[in-house]
Amino acid sequence: MVIGVCRVTLHLPASHSLKDKRQVVRSLLERLRNRFNIAVAEVDDQDRWQIVTLGLVCVSNSAVVADEVLTHVQEYIEHVRLDAMVTEVTREVTHIL
Repeated sequence: MVIGVCRVTLHLPASHSLKDKRQVVRSLLERLRNRFNIAVAEVDDQDRWQIVTLGLVCVSNSAVVADEVLTHVQEYIEHVRLDAMVTEVTREVTHIL
């Protein structure tokens, strides 16, 4: 079993309140879950209204597939959410026995 983990930090320059941020985050989380069948959650910076930190997890039987899924997720975020700028991405693919 292979687990791909990704941490994505986004900057939302148009967000002026936590309510604005929540709308963007809720929409993005739902789209990512439905489109890519991954686990995703806001994992940090919940009190900052222009910063979003997401944790994404993909489980597969192949490291290549897990890495490809996380790459597609990152590209999707960058191209679909024009109101969010990706500022940091960390990724790790781990084999679990």
